[in-house]
Amino acid sequence: MVKLGGKRVHQVVGFGGSGLGQILAAIAAALLLRLFSGPGPALLPTIEDVDDEDDYPGKDDDGETRADGEDLPISGKVIPVTILWSNITCSLSDKPGKNVRFLLKNVSGEAKPGRLLAIMGPSGSGKTTLLNVLAGQLTASPRLHLSGLLQVNGQPISKKAYKFAYVRQEDLFFSQLTVRETLSLAAELQLPHLSSADDRDEYVNNLLFRLGLINCADSNVGDAKVRGISGGEKKRLSVACELIASPSVIFADEPTTGLDAFQAERVMETLRLLAEDGHTVICSIHQPRGSVYTKFDDIVLLTEGALVYAGPAHGEPLAYFSKFGYQCPELVNPAEFLADLISVDYTSSDTVYSSQKRIDGLVEAFSQKTSTILYATPITRSEGFKNTTRLSRKSVVKRKVGWWRQFWLLLKRAWMQASRDGPTNKVRARMSVASAIIFGSVFWRMGRSQTSIQDRMGLLQVAAINTAMAALTKTVGVFPKERAIVDREHAKGSYKLGPYLLSKLLAEMPIGAAFPLIFGTILYPMARLHPTLSRFGKFCGIVTVESFAASAMGLTVGAMVPTTEAAMALGPSLMTVFIVFGGYYVNADNTPVIFRWIPRVSLIRWAFEGLCINEFNGLQFDHQHSFDIQTGEQALERLSFGGRRIRDTFVAQGRILLFLYWTTYLLLERNKPKYQQLEPLIFDLPQSHQQLEVEAPPVDQNVPYQQLGTPPLDEVIPDEQR
Repeated sequence: MVKLGGKRVHQVVGFGGSGLGQILAAIAAALLLRLFSGPGPALLPTIEDVDDEDDYPGKDDDGETRADGEDLPISGKVIPVTILWSNITCSLSDKPGKNVRFLLKNVSGEAKPGRLLAIMGPSGSGKTTLLNVLAGQLTASPRLHLSGLLQVNGQPISKKAYKFAYVRQEDLFFSQLTVRETLSLAAELQLPHLSSADDRDEYVNNLLFRLGLINCADSNVGDAKVRGISGGEKKRLSVACELIASPSVIFADEPTTGLDAFQAERVMETLRLLAEDGHTVICSIHQPRGSVYTKFDDIVLLTEGALVYAGPAHGEPLAYFSKFGYQCPELVNPAEFLADLISVDYTSSDTVYSSQKRIDGLVEAFSQKTSTILYATPITRSEGFKNTTRLSRKSVVKRKVGWWRQFWLLLKRAWMQASRDGPTNKVRARMSVASAIIFGSVFWRMGRSQTSIQDRMGLLQVAAINTAMAALTKTVGVFPKERAIVDREHAKGSYKLGPYLLSKLLAEMPIGAAFPLIFGTILYPMARLHPTLSRFGKFCGIVTVESFAASAMGLTVGAMVPTTEAAMALGPSLMTVFIVFGGYYVNADNTPVIFRWIPRVSLIRWAFEGLCINEFNGLQFDHQHSFDIQTGEQALERLSFGGRRIRDTFVAQGRILLFLYWTTYLLLERNKPKYQQLEPLIFDLPQSHQQLEVEAPPVDQNVPYQQLGTPPLDEVIPDEQR
């Protein structure tokens, strides 16, 4: 039971007093206190092999890893990682489970440190699916079935993880931060051992120089509405953010999408340089230009989920396909030649048949050439590998950023984002002024007549609705995009959701309070509401708290649905229900029993009730008949607000605010990305199958590039398989 002023509050039911609302509010407050005071973040649990966690020296009693008296990890040190995958098969079934479509079919390959591997193929060939499988980022679905063998440095992926970076196609950042601020905050959150500001600045400057971002370091990142850095610079910034923790493997999904030829080459040159620094770099790419293709060390060619070629890039794949009579003409981009070779031509039924026949023959030929990848080498557990494993395990264990440190860093970021968003703040300020002037003009200087009672109620209702809708629409339009960033950073273990939500609440309070105050300052004297300073202060306080609660509702809606469009549809719909049960259109005493819980959780109702109590208490009206309303208390009785107090409405709105933030926390935890688990594949290869070689057909030097014909299958399939 909440105590106010030494007395228990009994008058208000639901969120304002006893009953269901009080129970929910108590639970919300307790859980919110728990999440806001919990321990720091636990870094990615998959990093460590739990069974062997204490098998290596250098770990002190507190769980911190030490090496020669120094804290690890050492910034910039890259642990070499070799990834080997065999017989990766991914299938997708329809809802009835009758039809199955294979996204990947027995795909094998290898990625080595110091080499840039490109996964190539036409649209729909399974490039992104394979990349997500290797990175463990394939979104889970009951309709998906994923099997195969995935090893890292000769160990199953489930028992030996590694630090990796995943550069997605979408470049999502806080638009109002500069490039330097973005990297600095990421470094502070992920590298707590860089406690000195000078060390941190030096680390960030090295990243800026390394990725060619020094010229735009002090420019805002920007977004679709705010002009910022270019697309290529955003892509390199994505890579820089992922490189903060010195990952061993870098995955990049279509890093050149949406970029012009020059920017695409700059991005790929960046990835090539990272590979030369010792990283294992794997990217998916659709059809690179010739100069980009020359940067690849290895390629994997996929078509319709099947493997056509895997091995060294440059001239090796051209020599391989020339054995089957497919020559790449001079002055033709090899990537374009390969893309045409493994694509189905849908021009006519004849071209579909011939191209499909050609592809089937090439897939069959490569599957029979060898049971391992062309450029694979056996991995042995040498002493050097053991030392590398021990160093890798040590380097992953690092000090955690404290809860309060996370909070202050996130508060700093949230304040910069909110205070610098000039276009949005200007629009909200103008709308607050415009709506206040319009409402003030309609309800200009209301008197004390009987008809003014209805006018006052209508004005207070539209004031509550306008304030709530303005805060809600702003939040649901922004938060779903921000949520994608939060999910990504939270998944990396940069921070917990508790300090993030608390910092967001506090950072947006000054900005969020300004617009209701502007609205109230203009409207109150124009409408000539209860003319005392204390009543004006309470009016502004009620609409301000309602604005905070509406913003919290926007966060809940944004955490509930996956897209901004869905949030924009759901948020106003829920608010409409709260408006109907807001106390003006339906009297609380006449509300059907099954709907009586809605007014108790309606922030519109509590704001309207508080505004009415603030306005009508102590007010005298002109009257001529005995049945006329003479006092404001009589008007409150007709609204079923008699005997209530303003502080009860503040308490109720505060409880709604806490409950919505708690619900947002639970939804973010529940809806965080879940990834498909790789099921082990057990198989025995015949000894004879490991020695198969492709018989190269006679090379016809006169086969034109323009006509990618199909040799007879007996020329593509080895003799022993005929």
